[in-house]
Amino acid sequence: MADSCTLSIAGLVEKGPDETENLIPKKVIIFDCRLENNTTTEKVLDVQAMDFNEFLVAIRKEFSISSDETFVLSTTDRREINVDRFEELNDGNTLHLLQSIDQALSVSTKERILFLPHYDTLIKSGMYEYYASEGQNSLPYAFAELIDNSLSATSNNDGIRIIDIRLMFDDSQGKPAVVILDNGCGMTSKQLNNWAVYRLSKFTRESSEFKSDHTGYVRPAPVPRSLNSDISYFGVGGKQAVFYIGQSTRMITKPAGSMDVHELLLSKEEFEKKEKNKEDIYKGFILNRKPGDSSHITNEDERFLHSLISEEMGKDQFTAVVVTGVLPEHILFLKTNFHLWTRELAHVYHYYVHGIHGNDMKSSKINTDGSKIDIQISSLEKLRIPRTVNLRDINNDMQTLYINTSVDAFEFKAHVEEEGIVEGIIRYHPFLYDKETYPQDPYAIPASPVEDDEDCAIINQEGRGKKPIFECFWNGRLIPYTTVAEFDWCAQPKKSGPVPAECFSRISGVLFSNDKFQVSTNKLTFMDLELQLKGKETIFTRVVNGQEQRVKIHKEFTQWLKDCHEKWDKQIKFSGFNGIMTRTDIATKKMQSPWAKFTSIEWDGKMYKAGQHVKSTRTHPILYGTIVQFLLYGDHDGDVHSTGGQVQITLEPKAIYGEVRTIPISKIDRGANLASIRKCIDYELAKLPDRLKVTWPEGNEWTQKEVRPAGTPFGPIHVEILNKKGELMAKMPGANSASKKLLIELKVIWQSPNGDVVTNSHVCQHGGKWSYWFKTMENLSKLGKYTLYLQTLLNENNASTCSGVQLPSWKLEFSICEGYPVKFVVGAVFTPFRVGEPFNISLELMDGFGNPSQPPPDLKPVLECSALQLSYEGTEANGSTLVIKDVKAKGPVKSCLGKAFNVKITLPGFIRSSQMLKINLLPGHPHSLRVKPDSEEISVENGTAPMFQVEVQDEAGNITAHPKLIVRCQLQGAPNLPIAAVDCSNTGTGQLLDKQLYIKNIKKEETIVAKFDIPSLENIQAVERMMRITPSCWVARLEIFSQEDNNVMAIGDKEKIEWTAGDILKNLHFRLFDEGNRNVPITACLANKIKVNWKADVNIEKLQQGKLPDVPISNLAKDEHFYQVSFQDENVSVECSFTITPRPDEPKRMKATLQCGTCVGMGEVLTGEIYLDVVDQYGNKTPTLTSACVNSFGVSAEGLDKSSLSISWQENLEVIVVKGIKFFPGAPGTKELCFAWRDFVEYVRINLMAGPPVKLHLLDGPEQPLQIISGNGIERPFTVQLHDEWGNPSPDQRVIISLKPSAAELKLKYSPASQPVDADGNASFTMSQVMAPKGEYGLEFKASFNKKAIQGPVLKLKVVPDPNKPVKLSVSYDTNSVFPAGGFLTVFAVTVMSEDGSAIKNLNPASISMLMWKGESSGPRPPAGAATLKCSKPKDTEKHDCFYFRDKIIPDRVGKYTIQFVLCIEKNKCLWSHQYVINVVPNDPVKLMPDSQPPTPVVSNIHAITSRTLVESLPLKIMDEYNNPAGTDLEGEVLVCIRSSSSSEEELPLFEGKTKTMHFTLSKGSAHITNLAVMENCPGIDGTEYILQFNPVVPGSRLGDSLRPFELPFLFYNDAKNQQQMAALTKKKDRLSQSLVAYKSLFDTNNQLISELRDQLQDATSKESHLKSELRKNQISITQLGTMEAIDALIREKAAEQERIRRQPRRACTIPDVFKSNPDVLGKVAHLAQVEDNDAARVISWHLSGDMDCVVTLTTAAARQIYDDTQGRQQVMPLDSVFWRSSDRPLPHIRNGLSSFPPVGNPIFVRDLLIFPEHADSCRIVFGNLLGDTILVDTLDAANHYRKGVVQSKMQCPTLLTRQGERVRSNGKFGGLQNKAPAIEKLRGQVFGAPLSDQYYKFSTQIDLLQQYRVAMVKCRQVREDYDMHMEYMKSPEMLEKEGEMKAQELQLKDIELKLGMTPARKSNTSALKRTVAQSGEPSGITPKRARRGERTPPLESTVTSGRVRRNRMS
Repeated sequence: MADSCTLSIAGLVEKGPDETENLIPKKVIIFDCRLENNTTTEKVLDVQAMDFNEFLVAIRKEFSISSDETFVLSTTDRREINVDRFEELNDGNTLHLLQSIDQALSVSTKERILFLPHYDTLIKSGMYEYYASEGQNSLPYAFAELIDNSLSATSNNDGIRIIDIRLMFDDSQGKPAVVILDNGCGMTSKQLNNWAVYRLSKFTRESSEFKSDHTGYVRPAPVPRSLNSDISYFGVGGKQAVFYIGQSTRMITKPAGSMDVHELLLSKEEFEKKEKNKEDIYKGFILNRKPGDSSHITNEDERFLHSLISEEMGKDQFTAVVVTGVLPEHILFLKTNFHLWTRELAHVYHYYVHGIHGNDMKSSKINTDGSKIDIQISSLEKLRIPRTVNLRDINNDMQTLYINTSVDAFEFKAHVEEEGIVEGIIRYHPFLYDKETYPQDPYAIPASPVEDDEDCAIINQEGRGKKPIFECFWNGRLIPYTTVAEFDWCAQPKKSGPVPAECFSRISGVLFSNDKFQVSTNKLTFMDLELQLKGKETIFTRVVNGQEQRVKIHKEFTQWLKDCHEKWDKQIKFSGFNGIMTRTDIATKKMQSPWAKFTSIEWDGKMYKAGQHVKSTRTHPILYGTIVQFLLYGDHDGDVHSTGGQVQITLEPKAIYGEVRTIPISKIDRGANLASIRKCIDYELAKLPDRLKVTWPEGNEWTQKEVRPAGTPFGPIHVEILNKKGELMAKMPGANSASKKLLIELKVIWQSPNGDVVTNSHVCQHGGKWSYWFKTMENLSKLGKYTLYLQTLLNENNASTCSGVQLPSWKLEFSICEGYPVKFVVGAVFTPFRVGEPFNISLELMDGFGNPSQPPPDLKPVLECSALQLSYEGTEANGSTLVIKDVKAKGPVKSCLGKAFNVKITLPGFIRSSQMLKINLLPGHPHSLRVKPDSEEISVENGTAPMFQVEVQDEAGNITAHPKLIVRCQLQGAPNLPIAAVDCSNTGTGQLLDKQLYIKNIKKEETIVAKFDIPSLENIQAVERMMRITPSCWVARLEIFSQEDNNVMAIGDKEKIEWTAGDILKNLHFRLFDEGNRNVPITACLANKIKVNWKADVNIEKLQQGKLPDVPISNLAKDEHFYQVSFQDENVSVECSFTITPRPDEPKRMKATLQCGTCVGMGEVLTGEIYLDVVDQYGNKTPTLTSACVNSFGVSAEGLDKSSLSISWQENLEVIVVKGIKFFPGAPGTKELCFAWRDFVEYVRINLMAGPPVKLHLLDGPEQPLQIISGNGIERPFTVQLHDEWGNPSPDQRVIISLKPSAAELKLKYSPASQPVDADGNASFTMSQVMAPKGEYGLEFKASFNKKAIQGPVLKLKVVPDPNKPVKLSVSYDTNSVFPAGGFLTVFAVTVMSEDGSAIKNLNPASISMLMWKGESSGPRPPAGAATLKCSKPKDTEKHDCFYFRDKIIPDRVGKYTIQFVLCIEKNKCLWSHQYVINVVPNDPVKLMPDSQPPTPVVSNIHAITSRTLVESLPLKIMDEYNNPAGTDLEGEVLVCIRSSSSSEEELPLFEGKTKTMHFTLSKGSAHITNLAVMENCPGIDGTEYILQFNPVVPGSRLGDSLRPFELPFLFYNDAKNQQQMAALTKKKDRLSQSLVAYKSLFDTNNQLISELRDQLQDATSKESHLKSELRKNQISITQLGTMEAIDALIREKAAEQERIRRQPRRACTIPDVFKSNPDVLGKVAHLAQVEDNDAARVISWHLSGDMDCVVTLTTAAARQIYDDTQGRQQVMPLDSVFWRSSDRPLPHIRNGLSSFPPVGNPIFVRDLLIFPEHADSCRIVFGNLLGDTILVDTLDAANHYRKGVVQSKMQCPTLLTRQGERVRSNGKFGGLQNKAPAIEKLRGQVFGAPLSDQYYKFSTQIDLLQQYRVAMVKCRQVREDYDMHMEYMKSPEMLEKEGEMKAQELQLKDIELKLGMTPARKSNTSALKRTVAQSGEPSGITPKRARRGERTPPLESTVTSGRVRRNRMS
């Protein structure tokens, strides 16, 4: 730089004067910082018209720098000024004059800066402004904005990223301040200037003064959880944050590598000062100084800055934000809630501090992801130890709690549109034994404790409850006010599924979005995150081990949740589902069913099953028993986890108790020892019967498992009963043992194959001599196992158990076996059998009882049959069966079906020794083959059929059949002989060779052999026969020949012949020969079998002579033709064929063949070639032309361009080739080419087409620019024409024309998108929709041809916003209003805004609604139970473009409510407003009440304190009229006294301490009354009711004595016994009172509904009757309108007729009205009015022809806009600048109501003939201004007469028009073409249109009435149905039963009150309860509108009754 500044004068660059004229003026401020004496010189140098060299000379001159001195010029950012940077200097830049670039500043300098807000301040002003907080203190989020900046600044640090927040609250160091310090990259002076500019985001700011140094914004690469530190974004948050915290901010920064510190001070005080002095507010100074220099700090309030600035030394880079003037409320919050707001910051930056996995304290791994970020907060206060906390050390922020209480996580990703990515984590917090682990905010207000229920084993907390699942992070930091409740795939299903519903309340989640999702500028809310994520295009994937998986996310999540539940939840697991039961032991009916039954549970790691012994705890007495089953309330199915249930146990021992008890599972003693339980049970069981003792008196004892033969005697038996002590027993022990005598039952059971059978059964009582005795049994004869049972029974019921205990029994098992066999039975034999085939016979042997018995070893059976030979091999014994093995039978069987035989079987020695067996015998297996005839040799003629009969026989000679029995015949001795076979499987016989046997080419007799065999049976011998074959006499050969005279030419088979084309081949003959080559004479029969293929009808007579038909030769040469002669009969088929090839004839003419198309474009050469040759008469080519003919060949045509013509010889084709045909440009059409050679001439027609397309033209284009509303279409299509360069229409359909918008913002819907031109070269495009922001655009038509573009016309479009399209609901109300419960809401004014920002008028008020619901909404739409309110009628003083909601009742329950407005645009399209949260506060306090009505006390004056206690614990609160706590600011006391329930003075009881009143403290509107009792032996009348009165006393309050006291009646008695009785009656009385209140509320609600429905029915009926009357007036018959279908049909008929009238041709104005879309434009004059009479319309339109195209606007601004848009071509008329005084004065000839002369021609003001379809008032002004008092008369004579009369009356006559078209001007001039209207056709559509006929509007009225009638009929029917249904419901048995129950309870209550001696229940005691019951039926708790006096109460949105839910309609 020093070298560049020491240039000599000779080296300076010269410039001419012209180059300096256009330089931009600029001045720079230069500080001379060369001297190091703490002084500097500031000078302003005007560098206008200077170049760099001149600038250096000026510097040397201004600062007296010699030529040998060196210097450096730099910016405040230490950037050297060179030639390039000098050119980029701007006006006002500050420069430093230094000795060197690294010289330290000896003194600070001030750089002037300008920080005007960026234009985004306007264009993004619709976004949320900062701190639209949702009920939270937003101060931590202001700090978060500054931390965001620090994170972005430190994002590129290599080491630790330090962010230090210091709260300077030490008064000794100055006033309170907040310092945010980081070690980030710092800012240059330019960057610091950018920071000061409001809304200058990172995307639009410049980092340097010079373009060459600009780097621009670079989006960071994607990182996990989007932790990219790219969160300093909009250029808004930092400024808003510092001025939210305090009044002033000082930015101190040093960029990396810089030697200077830059400092900027912004303060509210300075801004206000500049505004007051009318100075430029957005101008300031940046102080540039060296590090550590604090000499400029002189204010004592900022003394702490000296120490802060001293820390700058040694720091390479940093930024400090110093905020002073901190607001007092912020200081208080920061001090007192230090732990809260630091915890919130730890929540916001949790993942920046702890890394992507968060603060997982359970993990053993060290999380190093976030270790580089160190955010420390310290609070420095005077005389207090500094408080310091690092965000990393905070372990109780919500994210840490979520992470460390979860056990598993489900990770996923969501991809939205292009680059929008959201990472998500769902964590599971399990249920552990008795509590939910879902973390709750430790600093949240705790809920009131719930009293323990002894029947509840586990307290089931709600887990997440109604909180949303997902917290949302943007670029890694929390967006606090946006949460996402759920997604469809992770929401709790409506139907029960595999996962319990409570598991969905045990999940929490986090969403990490990248910067593709918009957030508000304060980073408090997302703009549309949830809406985008729930869009249809969003794709969810699961992430497993860091990898994305495309899965069904719903299925994966459900499985994961199910796994978590099964793995981690430690609930009571109910297993072994055993059905559903109803428990009648429960008093409450609704709790009796359903109860699910289970057989086991798992609780805290222990299993409890049915049948297990358990011990109870916390019961009296302690129970021992056996588990029967477990019970769980609810409709369950299968295993289930739950938090509690009940268990049924059978008390043990059952013999003593025999009872089943049901207790809660929680009362099972889990610590009880099973041995101790068993010991207690066994102690009682020792006395019960234990065993039986059995003895055999006769010594014939049967032992266990003994086997004896059938019939062996059994018994006698002696039995004794013993207990465990060995004592004899005859009855049960115990008190009732006399009725429990014991019996012994004997049963002998035979275990038969079909089941157990009782053979003996006896019951024995206790005898005198023997205990129990059973006699001998001799009936045991059946084989098998037996069991003897001896069972002890009870005498009373013959039961074998006593209280579930089995009485002792004894069992003996033995078996009975079979005896010796004496008889037999032949077993089943499965016949038939075959001859010679062995088979078996089974014999069953039995003993004397019929039991199967084994055969003896020497038994030999005997077999006998008279017709058969029988034999067998031997016998075999198998158990009781004797089998005769391999029996064979032989004999004659004449049928294949077999024959029956009887076989006798004898067993010697048996009682019945013989049995008969019937068998069926079939022929045996094949044994031999027999062939008939039996001769060895036969003779056969060739072609005839020999015949053979074959038989298959068995070994006995019987014909037999067999499966797959195929007999084959093989012929041997000649080639190609057939093989024959026959199937004998069914019959055993068959025939072979029954078809003709033919041997080809046999000339003499031949011998062959026939061999017969069975291939499947090789054991059967084959049979052979010899056959002699002789030749046949059939035709075997055909011969063709040609004979002419004596010349014979034989034509061989398939011979080829050449013949002249077109000639005839004659004299063809044929001959026939047989197999022996003998000539066969041709008979008529043979001639009929001759066929030729060239002629269908053949002469039979000539065929008999051997002659064939003549053959015609084809005209085409070179084509071969096939000819055939054939003979075919039933035996043979012979043929003979030949082929003829035609040859050309003599030359006849020339022929042209085009090897191309017949079309050629203008200026183009015909593609391809034309072949020419000479052909014969048939067109066959002849060899006439040669190569020598080319020179004499000629070509000619009109307009032929021979410049490229070529004539040549094609050797291989032997043709003349002509190419290069081209024509001169001219008119397209047909051209005739002439080719000539010698005498041969040929003509060819060529179609000359337009040339290549090069231009596009728009046909009938509209006037430009074409105005259109965004979202609308263009009815008229755009048509473009394609032309060549000579202007001819080009129909080249290869050209594709497309339409392209000029800007990306212009979105078009048109068809087609692109298209080829049609046959005329045209292409049409229809615009169905145009979408674009407001502005001018272009539509460019383009075409492409051969990949070359053809430019077309550009159509200009002007898109204007739609003034009738609603886009926003603007809501205004008094935000300072207070909303007391039960009062009236403030007025809400809702304005519907259109696209152009204007309010839309004339909307149906019924389409807009106000919705209100309890609580704050978690989504953009209201919940299902929201109340709907309608708008009110606007007042006269209110605007008519707003909808007002007034007099809406505020809900009577305190809390936050949300209000949202909705406009129904279409059926399924609504426009929603923002949601507005109001806080309903209590109304004025009016009374002292408890939360719930306490029971009526009953006391006595005895010694026991419990009997004297009136109130043990009673909380009381000051409440408003609606029972809301309303006295939180009231302090005082509650005086309690006792008064009489009657007016008479009675003896009153006294309180303890002998006092009449008791005092209790009233604090914050609440008092707690405890231990209130009457004095012992106090006075009082026995059985009297007294009133306990609680009077609130609030001294100094404006309420005075207006607070109503609370009164509690009580009963007083003198004795305890009476007190106890009355106390029981009092409790019953209280229950009856509450029940009656519920019943009365039910019936009151239903009666109110009936009354409302009756009124609605009356209104609907009246409305229907009124509409019927109107329909009759409009000539519509009511009798035909009985059904909806009839009404709809009539509406369709009327609408069709109306549409027919509308479509009828009528006069219409065709002037385009493109400006009508603007709301400030009425339209063109021609469209504003209509004229009915044609003549009047013609003359009026002509009279105003100069104004018909004028656009009328409401405002001058709109007119000016149109003027500017059309460059002044469009005439406009703004109404706000038109003066016209409305006048109702009569026609000029009328004065004072009298005519001054009789007029003729029917004069009338022209303006009175105009009909205005809309905007009538404005149109009257328009035409009053244009027409004035112009009058229309019939004729010109009438006009002159009228004018003459008016003038003579001394009146001014206006212009007169006639119906004939003449005009008489106001000056009297008429005649000439100027005053004569042309025909209406010549006005070219510039004419006023004709109105629709009266019939059209009549139909409109009728259709409207019909539609109203239809709606009224529907409503009347619906209301009537509702009324009838409700009346039917009120008369239903259920309601009648309830009414009876209510009356019965009323009687009971009266009776009890009489017994108690009490007064009837007072209204004050039940008001609160009644209100509570009534409110339970209102889902939203919101009353739409309070009824005024005299009005009916409007129906509720929904009414819930105990029995049904009914929906009412609002009228």
